[in-house]
Amino acid sequence: MSPILLFGFVIAYFIILLGVAWYTGRNSNNESFFIGNKNSNWMLVAFGMIGTSLSGVTFVSVPGGVGDFSGSAFKGFAYLQVALGYLMGYAVIAFVLLPIYYKLNLTSIYHYLLQRFGNTAYKTGALFFIISRTVGATARLYLVINVLQFFILDRMGVPFIVTAAVILLMILLYTFEGGVKTIVYTDTLQTSLMIAGLVVCVIFILNNMQLSMGDAITQMKNIGYLHVFNTDVNSKGFFLKQIIGGAFITIAMTGLDQEMMQKNISVKKLGDSQKNVITLAIVLVSVLVLFLFLGGLLYMFAQSKGALYQEVMVNGKMVKHLVLDQKNIIGDKVFPSVVMNYLPPAIGILFIIALISALFPSADGALTALTSSFCIDMLGLQQKTNWTEQYKKKIRLTVHFSFALVFLICIMIFYKINDNSVIDIILDLAGYTYGPLLGLFAFGIFTRRSLPNHIGITLICLLAPLLSYILSKNAASWFNHYQIGIELLIINGLFTFIGLFFLSTGEKR
Repeated sequence: MSPILLFGFVIAYFIILLGVAWYTGRNSNNESFFIGNKNSNWMLVAFGMIGTSLSGVTFVSVPGGVGDFSGSAFKGFAYLQVALGYLMGYAVIAFVLLPIYYKLNLTSIYHYLLQRFGNTAYKTGALFFIISRTVGATARLYLVINVLQFFILDRMGVPFIVTAAVILLMILLYTFEGGVKTIVYTDTLQTSLMIAGLVVCVIFILNNMQLSMGDAITQMKNIGYLHVFNTDVNSKGFFLKQIIGGAFITIAMTGLDQEMMQKNISVKKLGDSQKNVITLAIVLVSVLVLFLFLGGLLYMFAQSKGALYQEVMVNGKMVKHLVLDQKNIIGDKVFPSVVMNYLPPAIGILFIIALISALFPSADGALTALTSSFCIDMLGLQQKTNWTEQYKKKIRLTVHFSFALVFLICIMIFYKINDNSVIDIILDLAGYTYGPLLGLFAFGIFTRRSLPNHIGITLICLLAPLLSYILSKNAASWFNHYQIGIELLIINGLFTFIGLFFLSTGEKR
């Protein structure tokens, strides 16, 4: 397939996004950028947040993981363990966190920490959000940019750094003015295209292999792809770890994340916002099941084209992966490799559009939320009553552009690391960066103790991830081969909570 043709469709898609951004961003102001004037439609927010929650990582990594070997068996549908935890996490967000945010009428959710503990806790929470979201968003961006680079831009002779810079410029252009007000609509469009690409790929492969859905499920069961629950207590993938960890990942990465909550609190009423979260949870898990089903189909389709499992060298160790036409199809490369090499050009075009649609919701929302958090939480933009609206807008645009540059630097760092499964990296990093946020909010909600307004809070939030890292690296030797996985986030939050308890001075009035 011609890379120039594919690139043409990418540009056309971007022009459509610019049109939507222009239409929705007319007459916007700082309030529109930060919280959409608190007038967003809850159904649009719920549907658009599916794309933000899934991102390009889910689009590529979840199907790619189904046929990967983990020890002596396939990973299969094991990711469903985490997805079951998501349902529990979204319930906590809807009925514990959202009522607090609406009662306090927050623009930034970290104002809760300001009102509960004071300025130091507030700034520390905002700082950890900025670190967490920057790392997570750029890891997701890297994955999708790398796929576009491999299948389109490499063949056009375009360097990776140019590809990354141009895509970031595209995102900047359509989020510069409207912010949240624009993103609610662009995310809805992009989520629609992403799910359409997923459904079309499933239907085409089923028809091509002359299988009904029931036949495909039977074959997957016989191969071993439908394996869900890991019962090895010492394994990182043990089902209780995954379910409980998935719940806490959702609470931290959605409920304590300004990007995700920024869209929720842009809905006018609490009840509508809660409906948004519960709807999102149900649809999200359903879409994840479809992604896992697609993953099984992709591996079966590749094997029908002659692919075989062989031991290959990955990051210095021998593991089993699929090999097709003398090429290793490893993890994240499975979906794009099959689509671009073995499916019709029309499916390839739809895949690229769907992949970009998975990319942009996580990237544009992150860029907007980081700009909002830095302006509101770190610079105190809303409290600067002596600054004109035009000057505030100038500051906001400068911060927005600066974060785009930070994104570019981080993407290039991931490019140098070049790992084959970005979703594992994201979950590991989230355990370190979101843990202090989890500890801070939990201490505020579940105790009545107060904290002194000094740097000790920040030091505890920095020490907790360090202790978690030491524990994670030595757990296998200290605790009879026990491996710390997704529960690292809970351990990190617990270290933070304990540290804050010893720092606290008594009950809050």
